[in-house]
Amino acid sequence: MSENKTQNLIDSIKNKGKSLEAEMSFFDHIDVLRKHLLRGLAVVTLLTMVAFYFTDFIWSKIIMGPKDPTFWTYRMGCKLTAMFPSIGQDFCITKIDAKIINTEMSGQFTLQMSSCIMAGFILGVPYLLFEIWLFIKPALLETERKSSQGFVAFASILFLAGVLFGYYFIAPWSINFLINFTVDPGIQNTFTIDSYLSTVLTLTLGTGIIFQLPVVIFILSKLGVMTPQFMRKHRRYAAVLILVVAAVVTPTADPFTMMIVAIPLFFLYEMSIMISANIQKKKLKAEALFYKS
Repeated sequence: MSENKTQNLIDSIKNKGKSLEAEMSFFDHIDVLRKHLLRGLAVVTLLTMVAFYFTDFIWSKIIMGPKDPTFWTYRMGCKLTAMFPSIGQDFCITKIDAKIINTEMSGQFTLQMSSCIMAGFILGVPYLLFEIWLFIKPALLETERKSSQGFVAFASILFLAGVLFGYYFIAPWSINFLINFTVDPGIQNTFTIDSYLSTVLTLTLGTGIIFQLPVVIFILSKLGVMTPQFMRKHRRYAAVLILVVAAVVTPTADPFTMMIVAIPLFFLYEMSIMISANIQKKKLKAEALFYKS
């Protein structure tokens, strides 16, 4: 009886030690994650300070760019209309008549702060992804590390490509449509500057996030949640969803503008299928080698 009690005591001490070790390991991981996040925050803060130095350029050339009739997108639209008159004159924007006002005492100062912070965040996304990669890298196997070496570069390129696409294609046409849209001719459109900034940032950052679809599929395929067979089988439903997203993002009524947005999304979906198929192929090859050995 005494031996059983002694054994139970030893077992409870061992289990307690294991739970303490697991708890310490968990807090160690939290501490490591905190350090990575602090480094990322420091870089974003530094880039935000740089953005403050270029505030005039950011506001006059970048943020207010889609409201300027000489914006690159509108000039290219006029050239496209001249080359292909059959598409109509809707793409040749030569005048944007809209009044943008500020209605709060500290409104412009707050807008300057928020715009610089967002600029610092956008520029700092590649480094943030790099810190995330450094955090998860120790938990990966050697083969997984090799297959994921280009993760940071790939995700950063997709994000920046999405931001540029949203800024130069989606935001200008959407802003032009919303500025000129009226329910009744007697209602004059006057917009607040925070509403304008929110629209530009939402369309731009939203497109950058949407362009991360291949990265999401890559992770889900690695986890075994997503397969290329599933994506090919539901391609028609994905096509309908992409067209709905394109119709919502581009409020213009013409199908040509909607297809400008939809075509890159179709391309991203097909790229995701290729990525998932490649991961599945490597998994099957690794399993075959394992059972063969």
